Amino acid sequence: MTNKLKVLFLCTGNSCRSQMAEGWAHHLKGDVIEAYSAGIETHGLDQRAVTVMAEAGVDISGHRSKHIDEFTHSRVDYVITVCDHAHETCPFFPGNGRVFHVGFADPPHMARALAKMGATEEEQLDCYRRIRDEIKAFVETMPESLNKKEG
Repeated sequence: MTNKLKVLFLCTGNSCRSQMAEGWAHHLKGDVIEAYSAGIETHGLDQRAVTVMAEAGVDISGHRSKHIDEFTHSRVDYVITVCDHAHETCPFFPGNGRVFHVGFADPPHMARALAKMGATEEEQLDCYRRIRDEIKAFVETMPESLNKKEG
């Protein structure tokens, strides 16, 4: 068997979207993808992300928020930016993987906006669920979708 594809999911704070992507990659594609996640900052693990992933049968409660600096000397095949801010500020990985962008909306930002309008906790969690499901749909297409983007 060939080596697993090494994929680093990158977002701003490594608290939500990149954590969900890493969790889905382990859960759905662990036989072909070695997944990691990091942020250009560290914001800690978002507990709502943990909650909605657990609802889908994926445990990310043991994850921790990691800074991109932990991976600058690691060999990765792909750095997948999952938010626009990370995509715009993604560091260069000399001799390392290709950068691939797939942007997802920011659940904490959406939930805060809803909270200001009086939304319930359940309504705020629905933002996380929607993005969780969008990330799952993307991960399900891997690694084939990454190969199609090359060239």
